[in-house]
Amino acid sequence: MVNSLVSILIPFKDVEDYLEECLNSIQNQTYKNWEVIAVNDGSVDNSLAIATKFATLDKRFKVLSNDESGIITALRKAYKHCKGEYISRMDADDHMTPDRIQIMLHSLIDNGKGSLAVGKVKYFSKHGVNDGYDRYEKWLNNLTKTGTNFQEIYKECVIPSPCWMVHKSDFDNCGAFTPDRYPEDYDLAFRFYEKELTCIPCTSTLHYWRDYDNRTSRTSEHYAQNYFLDIKLHYFLKLEYQSTNAIVVWGAGKKGKKIANTLVQKKIPFHWVCDNPKKIGKDIYGVQLKHFSILKDIKNSKTIITVANEEEQLSIHSFFTELNNTSAKDYFFFC
Repeated sequence: MVNSLVSILIPFKDVEDYLEECLNSIQNQTYKNWEVIAVNDGSVDNSLAIATKFATLDKRFKVLSNDESGIITALRKAYKHCKGEYISRMDADDHMTPDRIQIMLHSLIDNGKGSLAVGKVKYFSKHGVNDGYDRYEKWLNNLTKTGTNFQEIYKECVIPSPCWMVHKSDFDNCGAFTPDRYPEDYDLAFRFYEKELTCIPCTSTLHYWRDYDNRTSRTSEHYAQNYFLDIKLHYFLKLEYQSTNAIVVWGAGKKGKKIANTLVQKKIPFHWVCDNPKKIGKDIYGVQLKHFSILKDIKNSKTIITVANEEEQLSIHSFFTELNNTSAKDYFFFC
């Protein structure tokens, strides 16, 4: 019978309204051999007292305090003190289904090392879930049910930060929580991708993701769009680009200009294309915008697409199909 120890790492700060529900959902897991390493990241409300109460009554809960400040250092401390053979994360303001740990653990054991367990997620909010989160949930769950998460990693974070599990040796191989790069969950997803972990398909909803006005992902500057673009470009240049490639940036909106300006600052040559007649021929950052049809004559190209409109994205897909180019190999959607 499987009885491996699973470590669940939880940084928390000022979540007194939600923490008890979160910890109860872990205590009610069908799989019992787990430990929670909860790290207080400077709470000024009643969160620490709530966590301490659980640790007093159930020795599987351990509560520590962050020596520094911020979610990355809190996660590092939690990981340093965990003892599990398998590692998972949890957000202190969410809750998990009773069978989450059991399903994830068994899928990892069945698939062996080099695998990453994920689960479908469900957003909830007392004010109702907005359209953006609803679309993200559907997009993410469609990837998760087939295990194809990494095919669209440059669009958005494809691994739900509070709903994954991995073998400890694989986690160490991916660098654990070593980098200081934000958003830390997106950076970790890229490192899972870089080390070629295989996402295990999952059709079960395992995590309930709470949305509210002062959630960290809404309020912290570390989760602003420019941070996401910086991570995308960092890993694109590291993992996809070679000196023999010709980089093409498709789109001259805000994101396209941000990426183009960064490439200029890095002194990396690129072609810049769009389909807007008002922008074609313009010189921006010393680079002339051209019609996208020039891609037919550019050999060995890697194209970054910053066009967000879904109908236009379908047309772009069709254009590259005619060129016999492959998505996530020859062209990459950055939004």
